[in-house]
Amino acid sequence: MSGATPPGAPMVRVRALDKTYGARASAVHALRGVSCEVGAGELVALVGRSGSGKTTLLNMIGGLDRPDAGTVHVDGVEVTALDDAGLVRLRRERVAFVFQTFGLVPVLTAAENVGVPLRLRGLPVDVRERRVRLLLDLVGLGAHAEQRPDELSGGQQQRVSIARALAASPRLLIADEPTGQLDSETGLAVMALIRAVVDAEGMTAIVSTHDPVMIALADRVLRITDGEVVGG
Repeated sequence: MSGATPPGAPMVRVRALDKTYGARASAVHALRGVSCEVGAGELVALVGRSGSGKTTLLNMIGGLDRPDAGTVHVDGVEVTALDDAGLVRLRRERVAFVFQTFGLVPVLTAAENVGVPLRLRGLPVDVRERRVRLLLDLVGLGAHAEQRPDELSGGQQQRVSIARALAASPRLLIADEPTGQLDSETGLAVMALIRAVVDAEGMTAIVSTHDPVMIALADRVLRITDGEVVGG
């Protein structure tokens, strides 16, 4: 996949994005002419009430959904112009996701879950194992490598999902309410971890959140109301 962010250029550039679900009386205008940018290396908090369009915007940026109009560029690639195969490559090589639901494979150990993206890229076993060990240590779970998801707490499972998201060294991390299922203390630890890994890995991150602590840890805040970005 061609393209790369030139020095000083934004990692994410969104222009005039529109998305409507349904039709006529039941139509929901999820995004209305949204334009925004996220600089390389930034941690941006995306803030808004439930139903404001946060998840829709994140899905458009990450290529999980397509807009009705407008363009999205990520790391020099026009996401909105990619075909399905191109979107798969984008998500495999440049963009990673963390969700409220941890999405771990129940029958795999923590180490095996983290290694899944590396297997998909066909990396040699020794390279995979080194990267997995490094990432589990980074998220504080080096001692839990052989445990399966049902043997881990919710916070530990989210840490594994973050390690898995980082496995293929993505340029952009998208996290949609990553602490939504966690208690406040565990959520704080996970939010601090996201801040730390963004700095350690030199990546860009967009995190949708209601949590004031996550907002305080961000470099910048984008606010979205009724499908429109109103500040940031």
